[in-house]
Amino acid sequence: MAINFKQRLNQKETLIGIVIILPCSETAEVLSKLEFDWFWIDMEHGPLSLEKVQLIMQATGGRCANLVRAPWNDSVWIKRVLDTGCDGIILPQVKTPQEVKYAIDACLYPPLGSRSIGTARAQNYGMSFPEYLKTANENIVIILQVEHIDAVKNIESIIDVPGFDAILIGPFDLSGSMGLPGQIHHPDVQKAIGSVKEACLKKNIPVGIFTTNSQDALSAKEAGYSLIGVGVDSMYLWKSAKQTLEEINSI
Repeated sequence: MAINFKQRLNQKETLIGIVIILPCSETAEVLSKLEFDWFWIDMEHGPLSLEKVQLIMQATGGRCANLVRAPWNDSVWIKRVLDTGCDGIILPQVKTPQEVKYAIDACLYPPLGSRSIGTARAQNYGMSFPEYLKTANENIVIILQVEHIDAVKNIESIIDVPGFDAILIGPFDLSGSMGLPGQIHHPDVQKAIGSVKEACLKKNIPVGIFTTNSQDALSAKEAGYSLIGVGVDSMYLWKSAKQTLEEINSI
């Protein structure tokens, strides 16, 4: 899955994902049967433990790529997340080229980086240990989140650092860092988002964005984004239930 997804990402296919925050492997299993290209398994905001993350990935049965957002750009969290056997990692709140270098170093085994070597699900609990060590550095998908105005200001130097696979824009945190929390369609926020997208496309770097609905996702697709997150599992749950209840009560 990792190699195929990474190839598709590098070819800038439109890859549609969903944010997973519910600590329920059955919910993830159901959603994985809907042909999403990837899961954005969220350890930054959701109540997910590493154990739950691993169960969610096992429940997907290889039907979609599993990208885990680490709680922070921290080497301890990075190695533990990668050891779950995820296809890739999303690193939040990257603001400077120094933070990019730190992240990439933590994601890669020596001699390219300093990732600690251990036995876990990623290596089939030791059964595929030598093979995994040989291929992990080239197969792991490393995605950096640009979601702060400081990152926007530093975007040229951030994307000059080699070793990552894509930039993923977080419009909500970005709007907050600009003093416009939640106003993701504000002209100033859209200008900042557009500058990141254009910088990435100019250097042939895949760029993605989080959206909350199909209309915004379609707009993102038309604008050239390839990695598109659409909504959150918990939101789909209450929105569907709310619509059903409103339809019943309207009669």
